[in-house]
Amino acid sequence: MALRHAVLAALLDEELSGYQLAKAFDLGVANFWHALPQQLYAELTRLEKDGLITGREVVQDTRPNKRLFTVTGAGLAELEQFTASAAKPSSIRDDLVVKVQAADHVDTATLIAQLAERAAFAEAKVDLFTGLLRTMRGDRTEEDFLRYGDRIGPYLTCLRGLAFERGNRDWCARTIAVLREREASRAGR
Repeated sequence: MALRHAVLAALLDEELSGYQLAKAFDLGVANFWHALPQQLYAELTRLEKDGLITGREVVQDTRPNKRLFTVTGAGLAELEQFTASAAKPSSIRDDLVVKVQAADHVDTATLIAQLAERAAFAEAKVDLFTGLLRTMRGDRTEEDFLRYGDRIGPYLTCLRGLAFERGNRDWCARTIAVLREREASRAGR
């Protein structure tokens, strides 16, 4: 997947400025695709040049003017083609996992601190995703929303982000417990 597809997907629901797109990425899209704001702005320029999005200038009185972007028919066709292509399986590429791999040969106190920090970050994301899901479905039950809601794609990707962060949190907690248990049993020898 290229950044262009993530940007196109983020622009499907409404017109967004580059700033709004960066915030949308930060809140929702980041659970499956990370991009820095400068990468997003550069991608918006490329997408507009390629005719996959169109931008319009909005004049503002008290703030600088802004450009709002929306997906064109060609952009939707690009997403359709992307959706039809085979998806590559995902894999973990995480420096903390590499550090844990070396746990038998390094200071575990440092690892435990990093794992605790990651667990806290994951817990904050769990709370964020839980709130986003609640906002998306409103007063409906999840089953009702998934069956009859207007747009379920963002909801389903948010569910994936929630599962991912719960998995991270739980793995960190388990790893911390194992490392502490091993430390305690070695101290008792």
